[in-house]
Amino acid sequence: MELRELSAFVAVVEESGMSAASRRLRVSQSALSQTVSALERELGVTLLERTSTGVRPTKAGTTLLVEARAVLARYHQAVRTMSSYSTESSGVIRLGIPLELAPDVLPPALAKFAAESAHARVVPQHLSTAAQFIALRNDQLDVGLVRERPSGSEFDAMLVAQEFLGVLLSAKLAVRLAGADGVQLDELGGLHWVGFPRSSSPAWYDELSGILRSHGVDIGPPAPDDQELIAAVKFAAVSSGQAFALAPENGLQPLPDNVTWLPLAGKPVVRRTWVVWPAESRRRDVARLIASFQAPEVT
Repeated sequence: MELRELSAFVAVVEESGMSAASRRLRVSQSALSQTVSALERELGVTLLERTSTGVRPTKAGTTLLVEARAVLARYHQAVRTMSSYSTESSGVIRLGIPLELAPDVLPPALAKFAAESAHARVVPQHLSTAAQFIALRNDQLDVGLVRERPSGSEFDAMLVAQEFLGVLLSAKLAVRLAGADGVQLDELGGLHWVGFPRSSSPAWYDELSGILRSHGVDIGPPAPDDQELIAAVKFAAVSSGQAFALAPENGLQPLPDNVTWLPLAGKPVVRRTWVVWPAESRRRDVARLIASFQAPEVT
C-alpha cells in the first residue's frame, strides 16, 4: 500500500463520495476511482459500498480507515518533526483563500512580502474554510485565510479582516424595504436566504444562521455541499424578488441593474477572516508572510 492510496481512500470515506473527494484531492473522479479499486484488488477485499446518498465503508473498509488515519497521522507528524531541523524557505508558500475576500487584505500583504522576500513565491488557491483546515493538516497548504478561528493548539491564528455585511435584493424590493439606516434584518423574514453549504464553514454558518433566526428569518435547509456561493448565484437568486443574500458593500461590484446592495440597520452581521498556520511551523518565509498581514481595528 502507498500513502497516496491510503489518502485517497480516507478522502472518499470522509467526503462520502468520489465527486467531493476528487475536488478535495484535486484529481479526476476516474483517477480516484482507479486508485481505490487498485487498493481493493491489492488487499483482496471490498472497501466501499454505494448507497443512495453516496458511498460508505464496508466492515473491512471501516477497519482500514482506522489504520489508514493512524499511518497518515504518523507520516505527517514525521514531516513536521523533521521540518523543525530546517527553517529555510522552500521557495513556494501555498496559501488558501476564501471567496469574497476583503479587497484590502491580500494585495497589501503580498506587496509587502514580495518587497522583503524577492525569491519566495506565494501560490494562492480558492478553498472553503473546512477544506483549508484539512489541507493544512495534510501538508497541502502552508497558510490559510479562513472564516472561523481555530480552537485548540494545532493552529495559530491572527484576525486580518472584519466586514459588516449588507444585503443584496432585487432593485424593486430594495425600494420598498430601504429605511433611513438601511434594511432592518427583521424585514427579511418572508424571503429565502441564499446561503452557503454548512460543510464549508460550520462555525461561521452556525453563528450566521443563529443571528438570522433571532430576527425571525427562516433560513431553510443548508445549500448543497457542491454549491459555491459565487456572485452570479447570488445575483440570479435575488433578482426574482423572493430571496436575499448577504454581502460586503464593495465585494461584488459591479452589480447588475436589477440588483441593489443596502446596509443592514444596526450592523448586526460581522464577517471575520483569520490568517491561520500550523503552530509547529518553523519556516521563516511563512513567518514573514504572516507578519505582512495587517490586523484590523477591532470594533
